[in-house]
Amino acid sequence: SYGGDLIIPQPHTSPGVYARSFIEGIFSEKQLKNFRRELKKEGGLTSYPHPRSMPDYWQVANASMGLSTPTAIYQARFAKYLENRGLKPKLGGKVWCFIGDGETDEPEVLGTINIASRERLDNLILVVNCNLQRLDGPVRGNGKIIQELESSFLGSGWNVIKVIWGSGWDKLLNADSEGVLSNRMEECVDGDYQRYSILSGNQQREHWVDGNPKLEHMMNTLTDNELKQIKRGGQDHKKIFSAFNKAIHSKEKPTVILVKTVKGDGMIGVQGSNTVHQRKNLDGGQRLTIAKNLGIPLDEDSIRKAKFYHPGSDSPEVKYLIARRTELGGQIPERNTDCIKLKAPPLTSFESLLSGKNKRPQSTTMVLVRILTILLREKSLNKYIVPIVPDEARTFGLDALFKIAGIFSLQGQQYTPVDANSLVAYREAKDGQILQEGICETGALASFLAAGTAYSIHGLPMIPFYFFYSIFGFQRVGDMIWTCGDMLCRGFLIGGTAGRTTLNGEGIQHQDGHSQVVANTYPNLKSYDPAFAYELVVIVREGISRMYDRQENIFYYITVYNENYRMPAMTEDKGSQEGILAGAYHFYSTDSEKQSQVHLLGSGSIMQQVLAAKTLLESFGFEVSIWSITSYNELYREAEECVRQNRLNPLTKQKTPYVQRLFSKTTGVYVSASDYMKSLANSITPWMPSNYFVLGTDGYGLSETREELRSYFEISSDYICHAALVGLFRTNKISTAEFKKFAKDLKIKPNNPSPATR
Repeated sequence: SYGGDLIIPQPHTSPGVYARSFIEGIFSEKQLKNFRRELKKEGGLTSYPHPRSMPDYWQVANASMGLSTPTAIYQARFAKYLENRGLKPKLGGKVWCFIGDGETDEPEVLGTINIASRERLDNLILVVNCNLQRLDGPVRGNGKIIQELESSFLGSGWNVIKVIWGSGWDKLLNADSEGVLSNRMEECVDGDYQRYSILSGNQQREHWVDGNPKLEHMMNTLTDNELKQIKRGGQDHKKIFSAFNKAIHSKEKPTVILVKTVKGDGMIGVQGSNTVHQRKNLDGGQRLTIAKNLGIPLDEDSIRKAKFYHPGSDSPEVKYLIARRTELGGQIPERNTDCIKLKAPPLTSFESLLSGKNKRPQSTTMVLVRILTILLREKSLNKYIVPIVPDEARTFGLDALFKIAGIFSLQGQQYTPVDANSLVAYREAKDGQILQEGICETGALASFLAAGTAYSIHGLPMIPFYFFYSIFGFQRVGDMIWTCGDMLCRGFLIGGTAGRTTLNGEGIQHQDGHSQVVANTYPNLKSYDPAFAYELVVIVREGISRMYDRQENIFYYITVYNENYRMPAMTEDKGSQEGILAGAYHFYSTDSEKQSQVHLLGSGSIMQQVLAAKTLLESFGFEVSIWSITSYNELYREAEECVRQNRLNPLTKQKTPYVQRLFSKTTGVYVSASDYMKSLANSITPWMPSNYFVLGTDGYGLSETREELRSYFEISSDYICHAALVGLFRTNKISTAEFKKFAKDLKIKPNNPSPATR
């Protein structure tokens, strides 16, 4: 049996796709009338293909902004990946992607086509609708976009098929023994061709002839009306069928079909005009003309009112359509989420990371690699794990997986690597498990998307772990991550080398102090900034459970750091796991029997500065509590939802946010410190007790040592301690003399300019 095709339509064709589904009985007339009215109780239809809005219908999100091309390329590649790893039978099936010629100016389009030919993706067909128009005017008014694209794709090793002219031109072109017509066609630029689409037959003749007697003789074989009625190739069904049929038989290469069309073809008085995209309606006369031309059997009044036509479920046409779709495997599009469930490994599988017995300092990045290694050994999960990295595997310590998991390559490894005798040799294999994407964040994210949606496209619960420099995620490919949310993607985004001061020396471009802030703008993304190994274990286990057992439509962003320190044992407090997942929990108190005067909130690597500040404060005689904040974003979201519920239901028992309950029985001074902008920790200010101080890394990064950066951004242990002393002084817990005494040896620079304005 055939493996089935994945269709990624041009977004603006969605009304046509909906119309087809209406004829097939999938949508009701009410649903059609509610196009772009999603909140209607009868059900509405979304503007463009959005699986989040129509999860049983659309498979791939698309909105004409260039992202559908890398999405298609990497979906095709991932299908090959699954086949070569024995997870998917080799039953054929193509990925069809339809885009517009104007869209090819997006760098994600031509910037990703090389990998398709390099990987010999003969299961990929890209159809470019070349109507020669952008929204405002011609794509290449003084040039030829089709020839330009032909050169680009041929140069990248694609199979190129052009569908330029309709069958009405065949007789003329066959008679063109001297090539005068072909030469004239080459002389005309796209601006000319756009103009032809609005000219009368006689005017087109004059333009084509251009004073050439031979052309005049050829053109005189057609009447003005015949000349006007000749279609471009994209409006000729026979030509389209021929091109598609040729494309599906292509071997060893991806195929692009360049199809010449007229924008708004058939829309009398509108087609080919520069304003066609802005036309939202047609007048009664235009509707009548179009209905007549298309043979729509409605009465004049119904046509003027733009009523829908359905031939009837018992009509030969509908019966034929449904029979064909049944024979071909079902409706298109259709999104299916039937997929096996996976259980998260028990905590005991991660005992080496929970016991605290490993005295060797390690980073949270290394901890996550160890978690990944454990998962790769789990018999129930290992084949579903998909490690993804954009040429930074050695940076993150993932090179340890090269030998045991292998790097996926459709060509295998046809050379002996220079490090063949090493324990971490660069091993490529046709059944390799790691996706090494090179320096291409768009491609790596597209692979993450393909793996994370495999449950709905291939029925396989693939678990992608994409490791990347944290600043090169949302900042570089935020739109692709938004697509992940739209497509209900599942998996783990791992922001490595995180923190504006922890990644020392790299400077402005690399040092991330805001990805956690941006992460909160993605509604179904769960973001965490853990400090300890056991926190990571709890978060990853919960992620696997929620996404692959409970099958929730969420995905995760976890920031990990490259600073090494001792990892403590998992606390025995039964509430700590709940707190880790909720976003905060109590980690330490000087004396559990006494009320702490100072409460320090830490996350990520800056927890080490918090611990050092705790030691300083205790040496001054203060009782200190430490709270590990694993996710300010989770705390904020839960609190905001409580506020919303209370506002909407003022007469019921009012809800208290988790973070407010957490600190409800405490008093004193509260100091938060993180390697992220202050706005992250400030997001929970409304629910924190008074005397809450926030330290963060507002500003651009700098090439400096870790110690100097933390002092510069005022998040070092000295600055944390100083903030606590200020709070104690302001609440009259210490005198002026005591403040001066305690603060005198702290390395504080009160007259320095703000890092945020440097």
